[in-house]
Amino acid sequence: MAVLGSCFALIVGCKSSPPDSFTFTADLPPGFAYEAIAKYVPAKGETCTVPDGRNTAVGYNLKWREHYEPVSEIALHRTVKGCPLVIWKIDIEIRAAYGKSRRDSSGDSAVIALRDNLEAKYKGVFDRSGESTFFGQCQWLFRTIGKPRILRKLLDCKKNDELGALAQSRPFAAYTLDQLPGKTVRMKIDLAAEERPAIGKTWVKVPNGWKRCLGDNFEDQDAFCFGNHTDFSTFQMVDGRICTIYPGCTE
Repeated sequence: MAVLGSCFALIVGCKSSPPDSFTFTADLPPGFAYEAIAKYVPAKGETCTVPDGRNTAVGYNLKWREHYEPVSEIALHRTVKGCPLVIWKIDIEIRAAYGKSRRDSSGDSAVIALRDNLEAKYKGVFDRSGESTFFGQCQWLFRTIGKPRILRKLLDCKKNDELGALAQSRPFAAYTLDQLPGKTVRMKIDLAAEERPAIGKTWVKVPNGWKRCLGDNFEDQDAFCFGNHTDFSTFQMVDGRICTIYPGCTE
């Protein structure tokens, strides 16, 4: 019996405590990636500070074009220069490229807030597997810039729910710190089926795409249509093609 008791004591003594971290991951459209910066502040009750705030943030996938990891393990607590810190929020940038050049990319933001306490209506919910998902939808917006009227694209992302109802705010989720140890938070982003002009009344919708209004002349950078739906201009795609209609280039 004494031997059994000793064995039981060893088993109890080896019981692991919850990890001081959680997993963040994202389901994104093909070719998309996320950057994330976890930001930390002095833990509750601490009076210490970190000079200049150095090393109070940790980045993930900041070089997403060279190397991308969809799963990030994020610590809840850190100690910097002897100051105990706790995670405060995660700033996320949803990123995508539409051309080969580094400037041919765009992104939009999402946020995860982490607090000691939250009202129930703001607090994310985890399923039985220990996973919580928040949702969003991104849409490409297009415009032209410069004298050649080069086409550029902007990414616009909004929060939505499981049924697809869009909000006006960016994708967002919030949790209390005690919810997170060992859990997984997943961001699920869909891409809108259609692109649209970034600036209203500068393109005209036609059966097979969009045509760029001429404006006063080709040098007119704003080039609003002002009801003129017969005079259009060419524009240049990022790969150098001169086009008359977007997205097909040729009519």
